[in-house]
This record gives sequence, structure tokens and C-alpha cells, in this order.
Amino acid sequence: MIRWEQREDGIVVLTLDDPAQSANTINARYIEAMGATVDRLRAERDTITGVVITSGKPNGFLLGMDLKDFTAGAAGPFGDGAAGGGGASDGAAGGGGAAGSATDGASGVGAGATRPISRRVYELAGIVKDQFRRLETLGRPVVAAINGTALGGGFEVPLACHHRVVLDSPSIRLGLPEVTLGLLPGGGGVTRVVRLLGVQDALTKVLLQGQRLRPAQALEIGLVDELATTPEELIDKAVAWIAANPRAAQPWDRPGYRLPGGRPTDKAMAMALPAFPATLRKQLKGAHYPAPHAILCAAVEGAQVDIDTALRIEGRWFASLVDTPVQRNMTQAFFFDLQHLNRGGSRPAAEPSRVSKVGVIGAGMMGSGIAYACARRGIDVVLVDVSLTAAEKGRDYSRKLLDKAVSRGRSTAERRDATLARITPTDRIDDVAGCDMVIEAVFEDLALKHETYRKLAAVLDPDAVIASNTSSLPITSLAEALDRPERFLGLHFFSPVDKMPLVEIIRGKATSDQTLARGYDLVRQIDKTPIVVNDSRGFFTSRVFGAYILEGLAMLAEGVPAASVEQAALQAGYPVGPLAVVDEVTLTLPRKLRDEARRAGVRTPSHPGEAVLDVMVERYRRTGKAAGAGFYDYPGDGSPKRLWPGLAEAFGTPSGPPAVPMRDLRERLLVVEALEAVACLDEGVLEAVPDGNIGSIFGIGFPAWTGGVLQYVDQYPGGVAGFVARAEELAQRYGERFRPSATLRERAERGEPIRTR
Repeated sequence: MIRWEQREDGIVVLTLDDPAQSANTINARYIEAMGATVDRLRAERDTITGVVITSGKPNGFLLGMDLKDFTAGAAGPFGDGAAGGGGASDGAAGGGGAAGSATDGASGVGAGATRPISRRVYELAGIVKDQFRRLETLGRPVVAAINGTALGGGFEVPLACHHRVVLDSPSIRLGLPEVTLGLLPGGGGVTRVVRLLGVQDALTKVLLQGQRLRPAQALEIGLVDELATTPEELIDKAVAWIAANPRAAQPWDRPGYRLPGGRPTDKAMAMALPAFPATLRKQLKGAHYPAPHAILCAAVEGAQVDIDTALRIEGRWFASLVDTPVQRNMTQAFFFDLQHLNRGGSRPAAEPSRVSKVGVIGAGMMGSGIAYACARRGIDVVLVDVSLTAAEKGRDYSRKLLDKAVSRGRSTAERRDATLARITPTDRIDDVAGCDMVIEAVFEDLALKHETYRKLAAVLDPDAVIASNTSSLPITSLAEALDRPERFLGLHFFSPVDKMPLVEIIRGKATSDQTLARGYDLVRQIDKTPIVVNDSRGFFTSRVFGAYILEGLAMLAEGVPAASVEQAALQAGYPVGPLAVVDEVTLTLPRKLRDEARRAGVRTPSHPGEAVLDVMVERYRRTGKAAGAGFYDYPGDGSPKRLWPGLAEAFGTPSGPPAVPMRDLRERLLVVEALEAVACLDEGVLEAVPDGNIGSIFGIGFPAWTGGVLQYVDQYPGGVAGFVARAEELAQRYGERFRPSATLRERAERGEPIRTR
């Protein structure tokens, strides 16, 4: 697990290289090996001049705790050995090796098997932190030579080193993303980052954001000390730093150390401190996310004491988050479900492919964003619009994004110029000849799209793939213009493309497995997450998103104050309320989609929210943000938007106590989306639960604390049966749209969760 090589100059190079896995993780093997390694370093300290820690894996330095083991509960290899005092974990800590064997620890044997998971994980974290503490107090310089991604616990190892050198590779990510899993860094990450950067910068730049940083970003923040351009230079810089700092120690272990920015008891910090929880509450908008609060507490409390006490405080806050509903949900979504999709879990079995040249038809906001996403990942792009001026304007969209990255030190002028050189603007559709794939991003007009496809088919190679970025038009209908519909699919990007991580891949009735796989491979090639759905009007994300918008409008129709509608959404954990969202997409778009569906023969039950759109557009001529007037007013003087005062008169506001409890308002939004998602599953639009969960969080802002729209059903108190009972209750109060389907009721009767699908 950890190879030991001592050089002639006395420097020990430790190479992390788990023989049983393709990536290094903090598992029972690692803990045992690191404990034994630290023991040896301390025993042979007099013959050692310094230590370099690096990785033997091509795809990462250390990827944090092995969450398969972490979530295994009472049967898992971590907690039981650690708590039982007799497994690999205790032996690895250097003080209890005689108490048991590695096999005992891995099999869950020991007195700790009956302890709560939180207690066992607390003790496990204590063992890991003890190893880190003994490493940083070795009395010899220790340098992390980070040659791959290091996240979570994997980055806590470098934090326990005296110096950090990172290979400046675009594929490397660094950071402490535990907050996105409903956790906090439990291996000393909170404590050490606070001591490196100070309380305020540690919280705002690292711990509460959970960002996965590129090497240059980590250097700018101060999490790493140097960048290297080659693997050889990486080791050379580590060795040179050891030679120049033979008596290295952590700043917090040196006499006279002062916390950057001051301790919480210092006057300036004490005056600023009361704003921290208020700011956090404002950011969370009342939604239930315990991890940010725990991180804030661990950081502030730990900053007032010595490091060893701070590490214990951090450990207790860490344990308070473990095995809670929010933590389980977020870990399931952001680790297991996300990993499933990014590793090809919804990809059909087909030959792998890579795109070298892509055509993008339409240089509007979506097309320009798609061109940027492809070019920045090394793909040549032909960007087509009706005029060369429009196409060049589309390329300028990329220029602005790249200029901003250069100005912030996140890229270089050379990289910017190379990326822009990959985008060829043109007004000639014939110029897409030779492209492996063409993505159409023109207006949502069936006739226009059909005309575009016929022109493309005339110039493309027979095996080239054509994709549409449509958000609602059925892929099967769009493919009717093509002689080879098996080479056609939907690639629904989300706006803005440069920020949104999801692509919804839609399989039409004729789409082949090979075509679907090629679309999947492109999405991964440009570093986005794919979900796969089958053809349906609105597909998955637009259907579920539409249910959210219409429910917010239905509340307004009932006389619920607009501010209460928006506040309920924010308290539920949505990033934006339904009225603000529909203003962004325009009030005319949902009406257009509704009317097109009805013209196509789709008959759906009337919804009380639809009348609200009609009143706003037809009576008041308020069509959304682009027109400066929708559910909100948008002052032209730059002041913040505000809800239109005329809403009360237009839709009525009941006097006296609220007629609808806030809990009902919150849960109506959540439940109605979940019911629509279950319908997608029943109809075969969705084939797998991870696609639904990740699609809902990444694509349409379903609250992350739930673990996703289908996980929300499973995690509801009482499971599926509890969810069905609540939906029936809402149906009695607010309408048949909340009535659970027969299949969902049957699942509740069997006690069968959605995830078994």
C-alpha cells in the first residue's frame, strides 16, 4: 500500500499505491499501512533527512475515505475494527497492534460491532488524525508531492505535511468537498485549514464551498505552496525544499504562532464573528443543511484552543453528522449515484469513442456555451449561424469566459488562445463536413429543425451523429426528417452551459445503442455528467420542472401570498422560488409548450396554475424578466427585483391566519415533483434511479439534502408508505394531482423502496 524508498541523501520517498484498487482511498489497508509507516519513520528518524509523499496511481493521489466501507454500517470494516480495539485500525495507530489482526478488523469482529456508527467513525477518525499528528511532528521536513487528484481525506494528508507541491495538470482537483456529502472534513481538515488561512478565509474560500479546485486556484488561496510542470520537477522541488528546510515544522507548532486574521477572542475578530451565523443562515435560506453549521462551529471553537483540543472538537462535530438522514441522502447522491453515472452506469455496451471535431448549429447563448464546453476540452468546433457576424459573436462568448479566467489567474493567455483557435465561426452549414458529431441548437421550431437536419445529412459522413439540444420536442418526431434516424439523439444541455454540470441524453425510438454510447462518451469527454432518458414530451427534467412551476402558480391561484410561495421554496431547499424561475424562462414559454402538446394530441388534466399564466400574459401583459415585468418588477436603475404589488389584487390574498400551513407549501413542491418523477419511472422515461436523482439535483435544482427526487420518496419518514400517506393527505386538501399511482401504492404495501427498481 505504501512503498518505502530511501535515497542516498537520506530522503524517504513514500509512494501510495493500493495493490487491490485502481485508485488510492483511505480504507482499512491504508490505515494499517500508514500506521506502520509512521511507526517506522519515528523509529528510524535519526537516519532520515526528510520525507516525500507521492502516489503511484495515474488517476489520483488519494481520493479520500472509501465510502463503500464508510456506509457499510455494522458489517463494515472500518468502524468495528476501530471501535473494537482489535483490528487493523488499532494496529495501524501504532499502539495496539498486538490486540488483533488485520483480518479481525476487516471482518467486523470486536466489541465495537454493536456501537453506534457515529461512535465508531469518531474513533476511526481519531486514529487517522493521530497518524497525521505524529507525521507532522516527526521532527523532519515532510513534503507532499501531489501528482494527482486529492480530495477530502486525501487532501488532509498533504495538509499534515509541512510543504505542498502540486503538478499543474488540468485534470487534477484538490479540496475538501465533504460539505457536499453532508459531512465535514474529519481528519483534521477543518483545524488545519483554519490555522493556515484564518477563520474567515478558511470558511468562505474552502470549507463551506466544498469546491474541487484546480492547482492554480489552490495556490492562489494558499492551500498549496508550489506548482510543478512535470512529474520530475515535482519531485525535484520537493527534495529542494527539504534541503533548504531541514528543521521544518508546522506554523502552529512553532513558538509565537498567531492565527491569521486573529483568534475569535481578539477584538477585530470578535466584532466580525456575530455576522458569520447570520450570513450562513442567509445563504442556506432556512433549508435544512446541518453540515455548514457544524463546520462553522468546529472552525470557531477550534480556533480558540490548542491544536490537539481543536482536533477533538472537530471529531465530535464530525460524528454528529454521521449516519443522519441528510448525510445518508447526500452521500448516496453525490458519491454513489454520481459515481455510477460518471463511470458509465447508464451507458449501453458499445465500443468506446472520442470526438475530435464537433459542429454546433446556432450561435445563440446555448450554442455558444456548447462550443465553449467542447473547445476547452480540446475538441475542434465549427460554430454555424445564419451570418458570419452572428457566428463570430458566438465565439466571443468563449473569449469573454476565457479572458475572465486569465484575469483571475485560473488560466494563461496561451491556453486561452489555443482554446479560441479551436472554434471556427462560419455562416456555411457545409463547413461541418468531416465532423464526428453535430449538435443543433436552433429555435424550438419543428419545421426549422427538420430543415436543418436535411441540410446536415447532405454534407455529413454516413456514420456521423446528429444531436438536438431541444428541451421539450420529442426526439422521435425530430428524427422523422432523417433517412438514418438511428444516428440521431437528444443532448439537452442546461443554461448556462459553462456552469451547469448536467446533460440529459434522450434516446428516440430509433436511436441505436452505438449512437447513445457516442453521445454518452462526448458528455464525459467534456467533463459533464450524463443521464439517460427515453423519449417523451418534455423528457424527464422539463416534465418534473414543469410540475414545480405549476404548483407554485396553483398556490398563487389559491390566494397564497406570493412572498409565502417563494419563501416556502427556499425553506424547502430550492435555490430559486417558482415565481422567480418562471420569470427567467418567460411566462410565454410554458404556455407555448402546453399549446404545442395539445395540438399534437396530448391530453393532460387542466391544472389550476395554467390560468395564472393566462391572466398574467393576456390581462396584464407581463411576460417575464426579459420584458422587465413578470411576477417580479425589474427596476431599470439597477436596484434589486421585487415582487409585483399587483399580484394581491390579481389573485387575492386571504385575510386572517394563513389558510395553507407553511409545511404544506414546502412539501407540495417536493411531493408534486416526486410524483411526476415516479410517473416517469413507471412509463419507462426513466430506467434507473441514479439518473432521476442526479438529473433532478444538477439539472433543475431539486433540494440536495433529499438526495434527489426519487431518493426523497425512499427517505420520507416511514419510507414509501409514509410518502404515499402524505401524498393522499395532500390530494384530499389540494387536488387529484397529488394522488399516488397504483404502482406506488402497491410498492408501499410491499414495503419496497423505489431504489430496488
